[in-house]
Amino acid sequence: MGEALHPSVMWAQRPHLVFITINVSDCENPEIKVEKDSLYFKGTGGPDKKLYETNLKLFGEIKEDTVKYAVRPRCIEFALEKVEEGPYWSRLLADKTKQHWLKVDFSKWKDEDDSDAEGGEGGGDLEDMMRNMGGLGGGMGGMPGMGGMGGMGMPGMGGMGGMDMASMMASMGAGGDKPDLGDLDGEGDSDDEPLPDLE
Repeated sequence: MGEALHPSVMWAQRPHLVFITINVSDCENPEIKVEKDSLYFKGTGGPDKKLYETNLKLFGEIKEDTVKYAVRPRCIEFALEKVEEGPYWSRLLADKTKQHWLKVDFSKWKDEDDSDAEGGEGGGDLEDMMRNMGGLGGGMGGMPGMGGMGGMGMPGMGGMGGMDMASMMASMGAGGDKPDLGDLDGEGDSDDEPLPDLE
């Protein structure tokens, strides 16, 4: 059958969960073994029914007794519960080397500083998370292209130092000098002028 190929893998995390998606379609009877610090997968799939195999040595430890996974038509999805809830893992794998087959799954990602109230998850129960997997899930998930903004979430506000949103809004309202938003109604907006005819 030849040498096994390495599947494409995506991952995301929450304070107490790590999601891993192995992108092998139409995989039948995959061999899966999850241990406290590793995830092994071997299976045949894809349009050419090729053999795929990977052994992921994880950055941190997970609880072996709460492992959930689902073999779906397009992929195999895992929800792994971290032994220690709290600090986010800086990467998925113990090895620091960048892997071309490993990508972040922004649809499931939730930043450390996102509130749990978003989407009504309230910390999330593992069973609920599994039900949401593969669908749209709760909350907004990750927002691609918003990395490196320090959780501020407002482009162009980089000069605000370490101010959080509440103190920024309070300082804007202090002393009665609220920003004048009257010119946002469209009067005098140069963008509203008709375009000249093209000849």
